[in-house]
Amino acid sequence: MRNHVFAATALAAALLAFPALAQSVALKGPDGQVATLSAADLAALPHVKMTVIQHGKTSTFEGVPLGEIVTQVGAASGKAVHGPELATVIRVTAKDGYQVVLGLAETDSGTRKGAIILADRADGAPLKDDGPFRLVVEDDLRPARSARMVERIEVIRLSNTKPAAAAHH
Repeated sequence: MRNHVFAATALAAALLAFPALAQSVALKGPDGQVATLSAADLAALPHVKMTVIQHGKTSTFEGVPLGEIVTQVGAASGKAVHGPELATVIRVTAKDGYQVVLGLAETDSGTRKGAIILADRADGAPLKDDGPFRLVVEDDLRPARSARMVERIEVIRLSNTKPAAAAHH
């Protein structure tokens, strides 16, 4: 028990001493590829802005399109999102265990009009209580899928068919 308390205390001290350790998102691709996206990595990627109304408050979020992020771990994009890739989902997990699932096609701008971003800024400032990263889903009627405190993003292929072997529908 004493060792567990020491280990937990040491981890908490490390996270306080090195905030970047706490400010990252773990990525996992459809074929097991893994990566870690730090706050600096996300800040360096091209951002888009979107204004949404959530819980009666209008906010402008800035972030990276989710479809761009998941390509870093092998997710299909653009015209490759067809056939069995239409049965590929993205599971987003927050620090508190909250999870949401989106279809990969929802993140493709050629398939769906509304954007889905991993935001790191709101109203011109870094995210505070909802951060350091927040999923924001444009055009949802209620913000249930706009998960806050995102810490893990996984791409899961549900189809048993290999993408290259599938016929286009």
